[in-house]
Amino acid sequence: MTTDGPPSEGADGARDPDALVARAGKRADTRQDQHFLVDDRVLDRIPGYADQMDRSHVLEVGAGPGALTDRLLAAADRVTAIERDPDFAAHLREEFADAIDADRLTIVEGDALDVDLPEFSASVSNLPYGASSEIAFRLLPRGKPLVLMFQQEFAERMAADPGSDDYGRLSVTAGHYADVEIVETVPPTAFDPQPRVDSAVVRLRPREPDYTVPDDGFFMDFLKGVFTQRRKTMRNAVRNTAHITDLGDPDAVVDAADESLMSKRAGELSPATFAALATLAYETGRPGEY
Repeated sequence: MTTDGPPSEGADGARDPDALVARAGKRADTRQDQHFLVDDRVLDRIPGYADQMDRSHVLEVGAGPGALTDRLLAAADRVTAIERDPDFAAHLREEFADAIDADRLTIVEGDALDVDLPEFSASVSNLPYGASSEIAFRLLPRGKPLVLMFQQEFAERMAADPGSDDYGRLSVTAGHYADVEIVETVPPTAFDPQPRVDSAVVRLRPREPDYTVPDDGFFMDFLKGVFTQRRKTMRNAVRNTAHITDLGDPDAVVDAADESLMSKRAGELSPATFAALATLAYETGRPGEY
């Protein structure tokens, strides 16, 4: 691939996102969940949401034509950018050849759900919507701060409080690993092509929860199970989802739990209450080693 002259830059030295898309020589493929962030104002703000984070090595998932990559290189010591599309990966290697030669940028070509993730100090990414949940929950257990773009509805469910309409498995699971804060909402007009929904930038600061669980894997499976039955009482949710939670004796869990708790629904319980109930289930309802 060749370029016509030097990269287009704004007054602050940042590359123009539309020019980056043009030099990439390929439009976004919405069938592959590609929506490129092209609003300079949003792009300029996003690295600032990580200004209190360790930016010695920033991981970007879904680099596309490189508009956010460009801003991250200006804010971080090193960047590793993961890009699944081979055409965009090739474009990134040419566009940012100087940064690669200076050992400030590494391009990893492949699916973020399959490649080996490097050690990183923080991740700042505009995630592909279709895989955003899976990618986020691959990153969260690493215990590093994150600034991630999601669909707004997804972000609101992630940040929801117990008892609210948006509160659910996603809220409890994300909150198990980090404090969740929506720092900016982003309209469809900030993207090319425009998605049909609003988006939101979420900042996640890792921390230990204020409760303990005997096993993270069991806790996640327990949440998955009971929230598939969120309209039912916990009594029925525990009994009906043993195939998900791997409980050999769900009735023993129901009998051992407080009656008033078993009469509630999943959306009414705090994360700490889920943790206590999961601990009880782990100790009384399993067929053996988990």
